[in-house]
Amino acid sequence: MTDPLETERPVQERKPRRSFELEETGFNEVPKRFRKFYRRWRGPGDTLGPNEALCPVCKVVIRSVKELRAGDRVYCMPCMSRLELVEEDGMLLAKVIY
Repeated sequence: MTDPLETERPVQERKPRRSFELEETGFNEVPKRFRKFYRRWRGPGDTLGPNEALCPVCKVVIRSVKELRAGDRVYCMPCMSRLELVEEDGMLLAKVIY
């Protein structure tokens, strides 16, 4: 019997992360210097960019200067949740760590 943790996984070629210029969004629930890293969720018609993740606790969009990928951890300052990004059905979803 082989242990799945001991088997070598194929190394995936990863492209470098893209960078993004963040603008002020008017989100006033965090200190001024952090406002560009958050925005309000606009509802079901809203689409997330490759540098954005939706907080499942408070429904605020967390933004990053770099492209987000599965396995990344993000912090939601409005609700103080720590989140880890996972890929499900080709979409990035944030899961609460604590």
